[in-house]
Amino acid sequence: MKEKFRYVEQKDRKKILLLCDDIRMHSGIATMAKEVVIGTAQHFNWVNLGAALKHPDEGKLFDLSEQVNKETGLKDSSVKLIPSSGYGTPDKIRQLIGFEKPDAIFIFTDPRYWTWLFEMEREVRTKMPIFWLNIWDDYPAPLYNKPYYNSVDVLMAISKQTKTINELVLGEYAKDKLIKYVPHGINESTFFPIKKDHKQFNELQEFKKNMLKSDDIEFVVFFNSRNIRRKSIPDTILAYRLFCDKIGREKAKKCAFILHTDPIDNNGTDLRAVKDAICDPEYVKVLFSSNKIPADHMNLLYNISDVSILLSSNEGWGLSLTESLSTGTMIIPNVTGGMQDQCRFEKDGKWIDFNADFPSNHRGTVKECGDWAIPVFPTNISLVGSVPTPYIFDDRCNPEDAADALVKVFNMSPEQRDENGMKGHDWVIGDESRMTARKMSQNIIEVLDEGFKNFKPRSTFDFHKVEERPVKYAPHKLTGY
Repeated sequence: MKEKFRYVEQKDRKKILLLCDDIRMHSGIATMAKEVVIGTAQHFNWVNLGAALKHPDEGKLFDLSEQVNKETGLKDSSVKLIPSSGYGTPDKIRQLIGFEKPDAIFIFTDPRYWTWLFEMEREVRTKMPIFWLNIWDDYPAPLYNKPYYNSVDVLMAISKQTKTINELVLGEYAKDKLIKYVPHGINESTFFPIKKDHKQFNELQEFKKNMLKSDDIEFVVFFNSRNIRRKSIPDTILAYRLFCDKIGREKAKKCAFILHTDPIDNNGTDLRAVKDAICDPEYVKVLFSSNKIPADHMNLLYNISDVSILLSSNEGWGLSLTESLSTGTMIIPNVTGGMQDQCRFEKDGKWIDFNADFPSNHRGTVKECGDWAIPVFPTNISLVGSVPTPYIFDDRCNPEDAADALVKVFNMSPEQRDENGMKGHDWVIGDESRMTARKMSQNIIEVLDEGFKNFKPRSTFDFHKVEERPVKYAPHKLTGY
């Protein structure tokens, strides 16, 4: 039976209305939300308004309590799922508040999905708090998000950079919010190392042979994420091709690059066309794994790999990196967003934090990091945007730098790669990083309990003095750090 951290009897628990993806699904949001629900079911009762596009179960209600009981060893969890096409509407939330009578609303994902909720925040917050597990990919600090940050009571920041962004954007209003760092956490029973003395080692070897269609492959690079533009997958394929050229054809023939993604996506590109154009099949082996596979097979994919690579130009967290480290597999990340956290950049032996003078490490201010990471620093930081998000840095690295990082990992002995990867594993499951599902859930229990304790219902109206429009200027350094 799992540890009952801060167990509360069902009748005494706070009930939380969770607005996010359907926790039965496999998106990053759904995966993390499921871990939160399971990891806190002994302390909170949950109702998930579970979103999907054109949800096939719209209009139904599922009681997941028995499934959660089996997973956790509890006897009295209370977890409901209400499938929804979309994240909700004001009328749907009013109905759920009236029927379920939750003690709080918990939202999790991009603020643009919640503008309708922020517009009715006073109506909600006169009765209950709103908690937000939030993330933002990059600078300049998104001052256009300030009304959103002001519309909730608790901001749980997934990355250290996001926490600083929350504080910088809110300015003097930050003192009125509970803002805490709550990184993503991986389930240790799902993603774990499989070494020679592990009972699954023979299964792993058979899986590797079937996956690679060869017994001769000695070095495997792995990518696992969506085929969308910001993931920079064409650059990653190019980096692998350049790596093969650097080590020479004969050595390259004993290497393979596995991409677990959809090869064709309108939000990204045609990756098969990219592969065909720049990868000579005589010595550049690029494989696609595009089918949905169970978590235990994902664990095998990480374990047959020598290194995972993620070169996103914007990335709030980079969940595949955490999964990789959980299996004891090294990582090559582009240094941006939450991926910085997983490198554990350090100064004077201490894991770095950010502030207005040092808002990010994407400029390579600090180079020293954990042995498990070979970071690649952006060489082009461009300001891009759209009407909903008028400005954000796009941190692009040079594929040649990524190729050099691959060479560096390749030139290590298998024993050195294993040792470095296991250092990452030990750190990820440790007390400093708090990047396991169990520790993430403990974090959330602590933060939400404090949020309930501090909650002061909003008044039904406020008086405001009409003043000049405030100056909107990024409250942090943009260069020179």
